[in-house]
Amino acid sequence: MLLGKKKERSAEIPTASLADISFLILTFFLLSTTINVDKGLGLTLPARGEKKEVRKENIANLLINAAGQVLLDGQEVEISQIRELVHQKLVQRPQLIVSVKTDARTKYDYYVRVLDQLKQAGATRISIAEPEK
Repeated sequence: MLLGKKKERSAEIPTASLADISFLILTFFLLSTTINVDKGLGLTLPARGEKKEVRKENIANLLINAAGQVLLDGQEVEISQIRELVHQKLVQRPQLIVSVKTDARTKYDYYVRVLDQLKQAGATRISIAEPEK
């Protein structure tokens, strides 16, 4: 009687479909993930090259220097006061245009805070002047 050797069973994990499964999982997550996109500042800009003549009494000059100090029509004001002062000016002159001019080294934070104050004051006509170098 011949006794044969018992075949040893090998324990193997089938990996033939591993690439297919990982591709399907990757595709699922790529398609189901949403990406938040920053919208930036919501401003409506005029058409290119459009110019209008404006009387000087309808313009309020707002200057921001590199240190974050703000001048509104030549008077130094705090950023938190801009909303009240501009709102008062808008009540007197509804056609008021606020001209915002910054220094080239002005931090973006100051600029955004000033624009927020203008929006809260109800200013819809904002002129953004080129920064001074």
